[in-house]
Amino acid sequence: MTFADFVHEIISATSAFVIPTFIAITTMLFIWGIAKYFIMGSDSTKRQEAHSFALWGILGMVLLFSVWGLVRLLLVTLGIS
Repeated sequence: MTFADFVHEIISATSAFVIPTFIAITTMLFIWGIAKYFIMGSDSTKRQEAHSFALWGILGMVLLFSVWGLVRLLLVTLGIS
């Protein structure tokens, strides 16, 4: 097994299981924050908390998609993938 094969196996496992799991979690956090935002319409402090929860969900998704794209770009550039 060469180093390129080893890196490819690690990246494949991460791309297949870990990153989609994190994307699903951040998507659920975003949806939960939006739902809480509409449910807590009268309480401004809880509404602000739900707003920040949804914002962190969006930021998490953007970060994960960016990292996933950079890893794929690196793999294609190095010829591993």
